[in-house]
Amino acid sequence: MVKSLISLAVLGTLVTPAVYAAETTKTETKEESNWSMTTNMGFVSDYRARGVSQTWRKEAIQAGIDLTHSSGFYIGAFGSNVSPNTYPKANVELDLYAGYNGEIKAVEGLGYTVGAIGYFYPNGSWNKYNGFADNRTANAEVQQTPNGGRWDTYEANAGISYKWVSAKGSVTLGDWYGAEQSTGWTKSTRGTTYLELNAAIPTPLDGLTLIGHVGRLNVNGQLDAAYTAAPIPGTSIGGGLPSGPNASLSGALNPDYTDYKVGLSYAFKVLNADGWNAGLYYIGHNNDNYWGSRGYGGASFNGSIEAKNLNKDAAVFTLGRTF
Repeated sequence: MVKSLISLAVLGTLVTPAVYAAETTKTETKEESNWSMTTNMGFVSDYRARGVSQTWRKEAIQAGIDLTHSSGFYIGAFGSNVSPNTYPKANVELDLYAGYNGEIKAVEGLGYTVGAIGYFYPNGSWNKYNGFADNRTANAEVQQTPNGGRWDTYEANAGISYKWVSAKGSVTLGDWYGAEQSTGWTKSTRGTTYLELNAAIPTPLDGLTLIGHVGRLNVNGQLDAAYTAAPIPGTSIGGGLPSGPNASLSGALNPDYTDYKVGLSYAFKVLNADGWNAGLYYIGHNNDNYWGSRGYGGASFNGSIEAKNLNKDAAVFTLGRTF
């Protein structure tokens, strides 16, 4: 796996000094800023987004930055390496997000959030996906989606939380990762939803938290079984849905699934420096037909002979620090 180095711009806050004069003495003070900034860096043994491996079940280096205002407004960015086996020609995922977190004062511990996020994959799109034409030409690649859309995806989200439990819903504002009729789907996938329930339960051991998650993806559309891809130039051989030697053997056209995660998160110090966190989680989801090695989602979109279960249940280790 080619690991990408993530370079993120660090935002700063401007603190304006106020100078006061009083007869023979001058006292200089600084106004307290309403803004606060945190940055983070981390390592994961497998980058799982909503239960699906983004790194071909391999490691990832990640980094992020968050800027928050005392009013509840926030803006931030996150970056990670991803696998070009899943995102052709793309090695990096960059997320940009903003929103507002607030409290419902009538009930202590009750909060809400609204926001939007963009997932970007520089240089990556469906029209860079090469598959195999058919069994007779297993070594010949074909550009199956010459008019395909970009992987870039935009979502709006809203959620509510009470103490250590939270619920959130997200909906795509455009096509779900470029899935549209020109890329072999029955229709535009705008309006795809993801609903999730999360829990972070404190334990008697200081710094140790029990983490739980369950989510449900509902894609607004599915693969079109009648879709015919572009033929190999200079031949009469067409493409079709297969994206590798084992792709589509399961016959799965529907990518919807339920995913889950359970594990422990531990906050600790290193040489009196706080902000460190380690986690160990068990992650997976229930759609092996589409996301497994014999399904469309588990095949290499670069025409590789390798395929993987991108949703295979696995233990995932994380280590990071917030500054």
